[in-house]
Amino acid sequence: MIDIKITRDSLNPEEISTKVRKDTNGAGLTFLGTTRDFFMGKKVISLEYEAYEEMATKKLQEIALELQKRWAIPDIAFYHRIGRVDVGEISLVVALGSPHREEAFAACKYAVDRLKEIVPIWKKEVYEGGEVWVESEKQKQVTLTGQK
Repeated sequence: MIDIKITRDSLNPEEISTKVRKDTNGAGLTFLGTTRDFFMGKKVISLEYEAYEEMATKKLQEIALELQKRWAIPDIAFYHRIGRVDVGEISLVVALGSPHREEAFAACKYAVDRLKEIVPIWKKEVYEGGEVWVESEKQKQVTLTGQK
């Protein structure tokens, strides 16, 4: 089962986690991406997410298929908010149901890293006194090293 949703609505992690809990899965793992209140010495007011939704959904599906192939993760839910996400609110839920915990932990880390690398969802951090669009980790490395 693969369940993917990009939404402006608040995310309910318990409801999403329930989707991957099955008798065949000994591990249910849920990762929550939450807006923190400080970043690099600046007070964060909110985050604002934008997405190329059709392509983002396609790329999340691609990641889910990678997880199923590489770690045999049968049940996957990716939910990502777009629009304004205030401090303390959840912007991302990755829920995995797997027969074994080792595979679930490895797959979850990979999924979040891969999402930040290839999924066209952009984040603007709104601070007291300013705002900035945040580059992905891969873009930061290219910017810092001048490599492509």
